[in-house]
Amino acid sequence: MCGGVLTGLSGVISSPGYPQEYSNNADCTWAIHVSNTSVVTLVFLDFQLENNEGCNFDFVALFDGPTVTHRHLGKYCGADKPPNIVTTSNQLLVVFKSDFNIGGRGFKAYYYSECQQVLSDVSGNFSSPHFPNIYPNNINCHWSITLAAGYRIKLFFPFMDLEDRNSLSDECDYDSVAVYDGDSQTDTLLGRWCGTEQPSSLISRGNKLLVVLSTDRNEAHRGFTASYLGVPVNVSCTRSEFTILIPQQSLPQLERENIYLGNPSCAAQLTATSYKILAQFVNCGTASQKHRNITMLVNKLYIDFSDGKQQNVQEYKIQCDALRKIASVSIISAEERRLEEQAQQADNGSNGHVGDPEAEPYDFSDIVFISICVLAVILMIIAIVWLVLL
Repeated sequence: MCGGVLTGLSGVISSPGYPQEYSNNADCTWAIHVSNTSVVTLVFLDFQLENNEGCNFDFVALFDGPTVTHRHLGKYCGADKPPNIVTTSNQLLVVFKSDFNIGGRGFKAYYYSECQQVLSDVSGNFSSPHFPNIYPNNINCHWSITLAAGYRIKLFFPFMDLEDRNSLSDECDYDSVAVYDGDSQTDTLLGRWCGTEQPSSLISRGNKLLVVLSTDRNEAHRGFTASYLGVPVNVSCTRSEFTILIPQQSLPQLERENIYLGNPSCAAQLTATSYKILAQFVNCGTASQKHRNITMLVNKLYIDFSDGKQQNVQEYKIQCDALRKIASVSIISAEERRLEEQAQQADNGSNGHVGDPEAEPYDFSDIVFISICVLAVILMIIAIVWLVLL
């Protein structure tokens, strides 16, 4: 489709024939118009046009309004994806033109309004419209988080300031944030909040979460901020080892050496469908911690997404209750890392261990005892057989 008027909260546009080569002498215009309280964000997913200095042959031009007389946001050609574009109003004009020769694959882009966003990165942040200023009245905003299969999603709300509960019903009847365990409001409701309530972190059962902000026509506040992280890890344990499985499809472009337990020498192995780490508790820096008379085996899993330009290492806390053979995994947030570093610095500056649970080598006494019993039984059987043969 070459051009048109788009009024949805979000949508996709592409050059004619994409991903095949676009036609010569194309002249396409898309006028994007969202609700009056929102702005438009345009994200290019793919981009390959004829390249030349000045972009005078084939190009995409963007304007901050409904016509070419509005502020020029940029003119792009070649194979470098343009940056994300954010308007100052609720309208965006996209113009694509090609000349009589030399083409390319074209482009594909999606747009969304401030009130309707699809998030697919492994981690990210979002906030209510106009934050930290007052959010608009009468809005219904959706943030749909969809990660690759195999991921679960952990969601945090560092800040929350909405209209208070209804004093009569004690419910969030006016302005509220709701979270659903899926991509639809028909999925399981994980919680609904208002006022200055501070929700605890949430984790999805699958690879999708939906966050909905609803406001009425009256009182408005500053809104909220939210952060999320993808958890692509399945962990199990026995009395002596961890097994960690990560579906390849959740980390399709990552080398196995970028996934390791404790230290880089304990890197994942590649199987037919998964990255796999099988680690004895005596290896990879696993330590035991006592908490409420329960001994837990604890380590950290690192997934390194760094690209050479930016450091990006996700950390996960891996735990095992070896007696019950129950394992768990949780994301270590930036705030948790900061507190951990502070505790380590305080510990280094003191004579004794302060603050953290007691860390000690894993107690293998139960395993040794069982091994001795098994050996004794075997020796007894051998003795009985020897006596019978005599």
